[in-house]
Amino acid sequence: MTDRYTSLFASLLLTACMLCMGLARARCSTATAPANEPKLIALTFDDGPKPYVLLGTRSGKGVPSASLLDLLDREHVKATFFVMGWRLSKNADDLCRKVDGGACREAAEEEHRRGHEIENHTYGHGDFRLMEKRYGDAWILNDIERASTVIQGISGSRPHDLRPPDWDIWPALQAKIEARGYHVMTRSASVPAALRDVDSEDYFCVGQDLSKCPKPSDYDYVMANIARRERAGVEDHILVFHELPQSVELLSRLIPELRQRGYTFILLQQYLNVVKPWPEPR
Repeated sequence: MTDRYTSLFASLLLTACMLCMGLARARCSTATAPANEPKLIALTFDDGPKPYVLLGTRSGKGVPSASLLDLLDREHVKATFFVMGWRLSKNADDLCRKVDGGACREAAEEEHRRGHEIENHTYGHGDFRLMEKRYGDAWILNDIERASTVIQGISGSRPHDLRPPDWDIWPALQAKIEARGYHVMTRSASVPAALRDVDSEDYFCVGQDLSKCPKPSDYDYVMANIARRERAGVEDHILVFHELPQSVELLSRLIPELRQRGYTFILLQQYLNVVKPWPEPR
């Protein structure tokens, strides 16, 4: 009988260790990760797919870009792309070629082929508050599902995560979206810092009006933001960029620097499986 209890105890202990240390382990508290655990970054991109940025060609207006996908390959980084569903429609091919230098749907297929995640940034990228006022919550929910359908047609799996346009959402709508099985990305202080999106503000650094572009540079802004979070004891980050030529150049500097500082880049789903806040001890 004693041997049976000893065997049972050992089995339970092994299970507990696997839960805390396995590949799909969760952080065991909301505090800083122990020194023997890697510091994690989930690299994410919004508003694509944009073929000329992903593949390193030129936009319809002749704007050149280095290849974001080639950069990620060289750095051995897998990323998560929050795409607008309308760009994946066959009806969008002509417009994508005219504006973004190629078929958006084919660029998304290349993202998937290279091992990156494709998640939901809605179908039409409409302002939720304006859409709710005009059409109601049902229209927004349908727009999200419409995007998931076209994404699944490329990736083979239904998206897990939704990033609302401009992060603008309210609790009642978020609850309805979560009831459909989505994790809603947020910048809200209502969730632990490691689960908040960290906005690079790279979209302020394009076009003719650069007055809102972070100074002295967006690279310095992102590094300072990470340093501020580290001082607060946060060593895991979800970074948000956009498919822009300037962001490819920024990341060609940022990725090696962050890796040198001890960070490991993983897919968003892996990140969320690991960085799970457990209740604080009472």
